[in-house]
Amino acid sequence: MDDILIKIGHRIRQIREGKNITQQDLAAMCNFEKSNMSRIESGKNNLTIYTLHKISKALSTTIAHIVDVE
Repeated sequence: MDDILIKIGHRIRQIREGKNITQQDLAAMCNFEKSNMSRIESGKNNLTIYTLHKISKALSTTIAHIVDVE
């Protein structure tokens, strides 16, 4: 289980960095604390569908794109 959270977190970071968005800015766009975004990207938080939805909208992508990590 932890492995998938790490992979999803890395995917979020990869997409965020590809769009030149800082972690602080993404957190603000999602109405999260930066520390929470940091835990998500490091795979330390178990994400809800609602959280994934907020992140995907902020990154202009889909939940499917974020979780397609094999």
